[in-house]
Amino acid sequence: MIVREDRPWGSFEVLYEEEGMKVKRIIVKPGKRLSLQSHTNRTENWLVVSGSAFMHLDNKKIYLLENQTVFIPKEARHRIENIGSEDLVFVEVQRGSYLGEDDIVRYEDDFNRV
Repeated sequence: MIVREDRPWGSFEVLYEEEGMKVKRIIVKPGKRLSLQSHTNRTENWLVVSGSAFMHLDNKKIYLLENQTVFIPKEARHRIENIGSEDLVFVEVQRGSYLGEDDIVRYEDDFNRV
């Protein structure tokens, strides 16, 4: 069963989940970005399916295009922003001991979430 959740920046669907791994399809609307965040219990791999993005990964600034990937270690501060005029679509593979949505430490957020 695919679980979909809407967010102020777009939406995500959980495509697959098992112990220690979760796969999501994430859509970011044009001009929107996720919060600057980190995770204590998981790593993430992102693959851009379509669109273009600007990403912060700790102190690095990365420009991502279709078919490019990035690895996000545990506790790394990261954020992705859709800099195009179409939806940004990417697949996120989470690996770790805990994969709940509450494993997010937010440092900055355009939507005033804590």
